[in-house]
Amino acid sequence: MQIADRISRLGVEGAFAVLQQARALEAQGKHIVHLEIGEPDFPTPQHIVEAGKQALQDGWTHYGPTMGLPDLREAIAKRLASTHGLEIGPNRIGVMPGAKPALFFAMMAVLEKGDEVIYPDPGFPIYASMVRFLEAVPKPIPLIESRGFSFDLDRLKDSITGKTRMLILNSPHNPTGGIIPATDIRAIADMVRGRDITVVSDEIYSTICFGEPPLSIASLEGMNQQTVIVDGFSKSHAMTGWRLGYGVYPDHLIDAVSKLMVNSNSCTASFTQKAGVAALEGPQSECDGMVAQFRQRRDVFCNILNSIKGFTCQIPPGAFYAFPRIVETGIESKVLSERLLTEASVACLSGTAFGQFGEGYLRFSLANSLANLELAGDRIRTLIQG
Repeated sequence: MQIADRISRLGVEGAFAVLQQARALEAQGKHIVHLEIGEPDFPTPQHIVEAGKQALQDGWTHYGPTMGLPDLREAIAKRLASTHGLEIGPNRIGVMPGAKPALFFAMMAVLEKGDEVIYPDPGFPIYASMVRFLEAVPKPIPLIESRGFSFDLDRLKDSITGKTRMLILNSPHNPTGGIIPATDIRAIADMVRGRDITVVSDEIYSTICFGEPPLSIASLEGMNQQTVIVDGFSKSHAMTGWRLGYGVYPDHLIDAVSKLMVNSNSCTASFTQKAGVAALEGPQSECDGMVAQFRQRRDVFCNILNSIKGFTCQIPPGAFYAFPRIVETGIESKVLSERLLTEASVACLSGTAFGQFGEGYLRFSLANSLANLELAGDRIRTLIQG
């Protein structure tokens, strides 16, 4: 039977492919250190689990409002007021089964065939996948390591044309862990303010930062109704399997996004949303502890990487990844990532899994124990230096 041509334009996430390879090697008896998957290795905080269980017992197992339960939308609005200084009504918030639908629906609501979309490269591979799927034109902009993996602002400005309809920002950033400086965010806002360009601010890692919190472009003058904020609970509260995310949309996009939700998901699971309320309104101590451990792992593992011949690794200010430059090893990124898996039993990702400008880099997830990170460092050193 024939498959629609549009499916050929969809990409995949390399992390899941590498995970599958790693599992196959484990089935053969090999011990693999998993540094490929971007998933917190901590349990969901217990008070959130209890809220989910209680919601099930209380009968929150039926259809709910398409755009989300009122109490969760209100809790998200309060959080945005606290963290962003934004007074956004709950009516502008759509609760989704994960952050990906919030991103996808923004694209579907805005983009026509031939529209140009600017996004970071290396970057989350689903950006380019969705752009191509919708027959829009991908315009990847390389991130500059010497600028902390932020854009070259002149190149970004020159890339904006009359066909540009969307600009995607991600800070803290996957895969580099970089945070766009506040001065750059303000400069970017000046470039696009008042133009027919929707800014998508992917803030899924916003709570995992090790210094000054990232500035959201939505909080700047004139950008509130020009920006879609994409966020969720997967990274911040170790809730990847709960599938709970949300989008904050300009008023003019709400009806379109609601139609997309009705036609695809109907609604997000009600008991999961009740757990989300507990996540936002309950104690944050376990989440703070998770961030503290990521900081410790970052410091230890990046120090190890920088001691390996041919590796240089910036200390990322956010997220939970290390993104070392490996050009001096003389080995291409994909080749080295494959050798690390098959010869050193360390699963990581090639920088090219995140775009063409990821060549010369590897991505390691810090979502593993210090002991395993140190073991991975020893195995990498042995492979590279003998």
